[in-house]
Amino acid sequence: MDKDLKKQLCKDPNGLLTYEYIANHIDALDDVAMGELVDNMIMVDVSGQFLASASRYLYAINPEKYAMHISRLIGAVIDKDREHRYLQSLLIGIWGEDYETRAETLNVTDNNFRRIYKRVYSKGI
Repeated sequence: MDKDLKKQLCKDPNGLLTYEYIANHIDALDDVAMGELVDNMIMVDVSGQFLASASRYLYAINPEKYAMHISRLIGAVIDKDREHRYLQSLLIGIWGEDYETRAETLNVTDNNFRRIYKRVYSKGI
């Protein structure tokens, strides 16, 4: 990623420009560039809205290839989405519509799932 693009994306007011860049250039991004874009999105998206969208998008494209980036994005959503506007969409978008039937297992095996589930369902399983 060149310096001019980095400067432009650092001025991204909410993460939308960075998300659009990822979506429009997904095939040309190597792991380093994707990491830089994820870093930028984490820095500029204060609500978690575009972090959640980017994590669902990357998961839909290739969950194995982008696993590290998806995990970082989800972790940032958990930290930033104080009003729980986007957490529910991650449960369905990442772990599937049947996540509730697997909640006990997922709580043990996936830290991000456990953290989200605990926030969305404060009474637990």
